[in-house]
Amino acid sequence: MNAPASLPVRPTTDMAKEALFNILYNTYDFDSCSVLDLFSGTGNISIEFASRGIKEVTAVDKHSGCIFWLKSVIEKYELNEITLQKADVFKFLEQHTKSYQIIFADPPYDLTNIPLIPQLVAKNKLLTENGLLVVEHPSLLKLKDQPGYKETRRYGNSSFSFFNYTP
Repeated sequence: MNAPASLPVRPTTDMAKEALFNILYNTYDFDSCSVLDLFSGTGNISIEFASRGIKEVTAVDKHSGCIFWLKSVIEKYELNEITLQKADVFKFLEQHTKSYQIIFADPPYDLTNIPLIPQLVAKNKLLTENGLLVVEHPSLLKLKDQPGYKETRRYGNSSFSFFNYTP
């Protein structure tokens, strides 16, 4: 399923996505997880989570075209596990109170405030105990000084940085 070329997205590569899901699938029981997908774009990651058995996925994006596209995919394939939120991600993180086992963020690479994501997740306690935040970002950006940082895995020009805030 190919999203319209007019959408302002940079989907996660298949290689990086497969590596990410291998890590997550070997760490979490997907049958009992809830997921928050930030900057969801075409919903590529949300759809992958739903297809792998996650029963509750919240996808957040502010772009109307992305929301419209993902809504049509959800309806067409009856992906009732996915709930859409049209919102600015940073405002959403400031105001949201529900916590999740897995939070995935794939912000635009030219966004200057990517480091704010782990800060807001930590400040607002949006991860459950033993939950995990994964931020996809350009490999040149280093996030190791952010709260809860655990490790970074590089996949070409993209990296995943992992965070958790278990006491």
